[in-house]
Amino acid sequence: MKFRIGYRTLKTAIGVLISLSIAQLLELNFASSAAIITILCISVTRRNSLLVSWARFIACIIGLIMSSVLFELLGYTPVAAALFILLFIPVVLLVKASDGIVTSSVIVMHLYVVGETSISFYWNELQLIFIGIGTALVMNLYMPSKDKLLRQRRMQVEELLKATLKQLSIYIRAGESNWDGNELPQLDKVLKESKKVAFVSMQNHLLSEENHYYHYFSMREKQLEIIERLMPHLTRINGSVPQQEKVANFLEELSRAVSPTNSVAYFLLQLEEMRTEFRNMPLPKTREEFESRSSLLLIVFEFEQYLKTKDALWVQKSDKKRSLSKP
Repeated sequence: MKFRIGYRTLKTAIGVLISLSIAQLLELNFASSAAIITILCISVTRRNSLLVSWARFIACIIGLIMSSVLFELLGYTPVAAALFILLFIPVVLLVKASDGIVTSSVIVMHLYVVGETSISFYWNELQLIFIGIGTALVMNLYMPSKDKLLRQRRMQVEELLKATLKQLSIYIRAGESNWDGNELPQLDKVLKESKKVAFVSMQNHLLSEENHYYHYFSMREKQLEIIERLMPHLTRINGSVPQQEKVANFLEELSRAVSPTNSVAYFLLQLEEMRTEFRNMPLPKTREEFESRSSLLLIVFEFEQYLKTKDALWVQKSDKKRSLSKP
């Protein structure tokens, strides 16, 4: 088995070294707790790190106040400690700081061990909290860029989509194909994984939630749903009708143009012209021809939705840019 140390493990180790060294240099009691807080606050994204750190700080302050009151009133006993937990956890959940339960419990146990409240004790604990959380926040400033991986995933998605559209055009043109449709589950898997990576990347941008990769993969996911939705209609295309060649040619051209920047308007115009042409054709003479033409018309409609899904994304992004540029 290959042994590998991840960047998060390395950051945690360095963070422990820094926080423990600072706490020991300041000769703080329970210095190791600073390292424990750092470990707990190291997170997978910058945004999550800030939220978790804030929750831990709030929980620690609440824990210190509540435990001080209870221990002074009831004594430093196991019963008082149990009562503290019974009251403390609901309060922390109420203020949405549940991530800080473990950290604050460590700090409260320090008070239980010391057995008395004092200014020096509170100052010691506050320093531990600030050192632990502060070190974790500094370590979390570094997050490796995922842009290269996301570009690779985007290219993979586009290759699978090109292959899918090409096979659809072959099937429609010939009325049959040995295509096993394997690209569809592959595409679904890649899109789901890519959205997770893009979401993590988005969470690493503290000042903005905008991430064009996340929106891009979401858009492709909707397009895949449309393709999967029209698949059953392909089997209803029987015989040969004039519309088959036109739809097949359209899909073949669309497959060659798959990219983040292809012209949606151009292809939508083609679909509109195709639909107008279909309306002006003579009515079908047989049931088979009627079913085939109906299925082809439905496929044309679905691909209109396919293109509009992408068009909606670019309109949304344009509107956002315009709103940002307003004084």
